Amino acid sequence: MRILGVLALAAAAEAAGMGMGSNLNLRGGGKHFPKMPDSIRPGVLYGQEVRDLLNHAKENGYAIPAVNCVTSSSVNTVLEAAKKFNSPVMIQFSNGGAQFYAGKTIDSPKDTLKGCVLGSIAGALHVKQMAEHYGVPVLLHSDHCAKKLLPWFDGMLEADEKHFKEHGTPLFSSHMLDLSEEPHDENIKICAKYLERMAKIDCLLEMEIGITGGEEDGVNNENVNPKDLYSKPEEVMQVVEAFNKVPNAMYTIAAAFGNVHGVYKAGNVKLSPRSSAMPRPTSRRSSTARRTSPSSSSSTAARARRRTRSRRLSRTV
Repeated sequence: MRILGVLALAAAAEAAGMGMGSNLNLRGGGKHFPKMPDSIRPGVLYGQEVRDLLNHAKENGYAIPAVNCVTSSSVNTVLEAAKKFNSPVMIQFSNGGAQFYAGKTIDSPKDTLKGCVLGSIAGALHVKQMAEHYGVPVLLHSDHCAKKLLPWFDGMLEADEKHFKEHGTPLFSSHMLDLSEEPHDENIKICAKYLERMAKIDCLLEMEIGITGGEEDGVNNENVNPKDLYSKPEEVMQVVEAFNKVPNAMYTIAAAFGNVHGVYKAGNVKLSPRSSAMPRPTSRRSSTARRTSPSSSSSTAARARRRTRSRRLSRTV
């Protein structure tokens, strides 16, 4: 993890120009960081700060590395690497990683997933406490949440709402709902319901559509039709139209573009982002790529998050 984090952060820092002499057209006066927008500060970012950082990454063609952490030591390692390279970073917790953070002694019954909830909250509080002192901007995120894991999502969102009531910000910067295994309409309906709550506390939602090839976490799509590995433009726009009805909504769409899970011989996997022909949203809000395509100049940073997993295209609206 240390090696991957260092590689990714080095690439992101170079592209972002936070500590190095990149010839980029950067906006903002850099109140805290000379070449970053004014709103970007040390510590966990929320609301408009999140939007500004994602827009800055898109406009200047760099990826923000995202690292799954399972202990306070791994969190500190990521923060240390980010500080060394003067780079923004995403720190996130998966369902299993959160359980590990809490310790296996704490049970996670299916109706509450208590251990996973407590581990995520504990990890988030640690990141929030330490990030500012390391002097780096952090996006605090939770990773894939399938339908069967919604009690985990519910627990984290309740913690966000409590934190917002007490401090004016959610606990996490953002969360991911991955209901791509469900029917498309159901996926949108459930995500929109959660987005309504998240919009009220300035928390960003990442949602996923389409299917990914290969196998991960018991979901096997190794033999699907290759055409099904690409999200259709009309599917993306259905999400945009539904989510734009939610006031103050911040969201990203993780859409499939032929990417796969697993370890494959170089050259076996051919990605074609243009095949998805992603439409530009007609919304009044700006469009932002949370994660860049592997064909971009920041491919080193994007691939370093997980060597065994291809990137998905995302869009903030």
